[in-house]
This record gives sequence, structure tokens and C-alpha cells, in this order.
Amino acid sequence: MTPHRATPAAGRTPGRRAIRAVAAFEAAKGVLVLVAAGGLLALLHEDLHAVAAQLIEHLHLNPASRAPKIFVDALANLDDRRLVGLALGAAAYAACRLAEAWGLFHGRAWAEWLAAGSGAIYVPFELANLGRGGGWLDAAALAVNLAVVALMVAALRRRTKAAADDGLQPRG
Repeated sequence: MTPHRATPAAGRTPGRRAIRAVAAFEAAKGVLVLVAAGGLLALLHEDLHAVAAQLIEHLHLNPASRAPKIFVDALANLDDRRLVGLALGAAAYAACRLAEAWGLFHGRAWAEWLAAGSGAIYVPFELANLGRGGGWLDAAALAVNLAVVALMVAALRRRTKAAADDGLQPRG
């Protein structure tokens, strides 16, 4: 077995389709965030106040109401340096999501660890949000994250067991 290849058992496990579904979801998030980063870069050197006003008018929102006013105020405080910083942060996040998706699709253990960790990190925040009276969407997000974490932990356990049965150290 080579150090960076999936174990043969990893390709035939019952959870393989589910892991690939998680990979597809992570890839979609990565692409969506890349598109958002591109949108941020497109706003460079633009009059952001005018852009916000056009968007609010296009959506038929009342510019004097609370939510549109928050949006306009937030854009008023953005300059080109902050836009570039936001776009770079979004690109870094997208790179992590896309790398995770590639690793999961190809059965890499490091990607399973990354998926388990990145799913688990949100659980305390989602629980706190539910404790403050969150709705069904918050409960669904928690359930999905818990399912992803459980799926990845199960895959890692299968990988470790398969390697132990073969007398090898788990790799990937």
C-alpha cells in the first residue's frame, strides 16, 4: 500500500456513497464561495453606496427600513483594501472546501479527519443557538453536521480496523 492511496477496503465500504455525497456538497460550497469572492472583486473601485441603492431598489425594499439600512451602512464602511481581504479570505475558505471534497472523493484519511473536525467545530455553536430558541433550520443544520461527523468517524474506524487486520499502519 502506498502512503497516499486509499486502502482497498475504503473503496468498498457501505458509507462510500454517503462520503461522496458529502464531497459533492463540500465542492458545491467551495464553488459558491469562489463565485462570491469573484463578486467581491468585481466591486473594486465601484461606488458601493450606489450599488447597494440599486440592489435595494431592484428588490423593491424600503431603503428606510432596518435590514436595508444595515446593508447600506455595512457597504459604506468597505474600502478596496477590505474588499480584497474579504475576497482572499473567501478564496482560502473555498480552497479548503475544494481540497476536502477532492480528498473525500478519493478516499483520503486526512480528508475524513478534516470533514469530521470541520463538522464538529460547529456543533457547540448550533447547540447554543438552539438553546436560545433556534428554529427547525437550526435543528436541521445540527442534525446534518452530527451525521457528517458520525459518518467520518465510522469511516476512520473502518480504515483503522482494516489496517490493523492487515498488520499495517493506517495512511492517507
